[in-house]
Formats: sequence, C-alpha cells, structure tokens
Amino acid sequence: MIIDKIKNYNIILASKSPRRQELLSKLDINFKLADVIDVDEYYDNDIYAGDIPVYLSQKKSKAYIHTLKSNDILITADTIVWLNNTALNKPIDRAEAIEMIKSLSNSSHKVFTGVTLSSPEKSHSFVSETKVTFKNLTTDEIIYYVDKYNPFDKAGAYGIQEWIGYIGITKIEGSYFNVMGLPVQQLYTELSKFVE
Repeated sequence: MIIDKIKNYNIILASKSPRRQELLSKLDINFKLADVIDVDEYYDNDIYAGDIPVYLSQKKSKAYIHTLKSNDILITADTIVWLNNTALNKPIDRAEAIEMIKSLSNSSHKVFTGVTLSSPEKSHSFVSETKVTFKNLTTDEIIYYVDKYNPFDKAGAYGIQEWIGYIGITKIEGSYFNVMGLPVQQLYTELSKFVE
C-alpha cells in the first residue's frame, strides 16, 4: 500500500491552492507545503491542450528542485480549461469572468491538469483530462455566481464544487477531482510507481 511505501519520504506540495491541499489530504498522505515561489506561467503558443499544464507543472518543479533533499518528493500541478482550441486561464476581472462563463454555457469543454513528481534523482509528469458539459446558463445566474463567489483564482472562472457546479453542470466524463485541480486517483497510482 502506498501509505507504507512513502512513510520514509517527505511529500511536499508546492501549491497555494486550498483545493489541491484539501484533495491531497484526503489521500491520508502526510505532506507539508513548500514555501511559495512565484513562477512565471508564460508558455509558447505552439504548446497545445494537455501539454500546457504539464509544461507549467514542470516549470514550477524546476523552481523548487534545488531545495529538495534526498528523501523529498515534490508535487507540482497546473490546471487549464480548454474550449474551442483555446486555454481559458484565470480571469483578470469581473467582466472577463462573466464572459468566460458565458462562453462555457450550453456547451462542453475539457479540463486538463498536469502534475509533476520530482525528487533530486528523477522527475515524472502526467496529465488528466475531463470533459465537462454546462446547461444553458442565464445571464442572471452567471452574474450571481461571479458576484457571490469571486472565481478569479480559478481557470475558466468557475469551481465545480461551488454553486455553479451544482446548478449548471449536466455531465462529467472523467475525474471530478481533476476539475477541482488535482486528479487524486491518478496521482495515487503514479506516486506509488514513483517510489518503487
């Protein structure tokens, strides 16, 4: 069992996201949070779909790699919403948040989370993909959500675990937790392989 396998390792999560912290804690894995290092999240336009969050998770990992000790395992992650061959990142303001959710209304999109596991000796990355379908949201519903929940720290301007997910999402194909920001089932499997 993985909990026995990793008891001699220090698991470190490099993420400011309270959702990722909560999700990792649900695996009953003891971990600590890395000191925050701000990483530039720029990527070239020729990087596509699921390769974007993998690239960004690797970029975050490289920022921390010099801090790792021999028995440390670092987890870094990044999530994007992918609609019409375009990445929807975090909205910069209320107006952009409203427009993002309008673009997701009455359609399906994909959510990709890239995760990188790193130790001083090796690194491994993987990506999880989930397809999410929204009903036709009214303008009043969108404005209510944005004004009450301020989803400015979320890719695509929404949190599946919040009000908009309860009233608006009609179908999910793939991992629900991936849409929250960390594909914990896949992470559990990949972490187990990483320490073999």
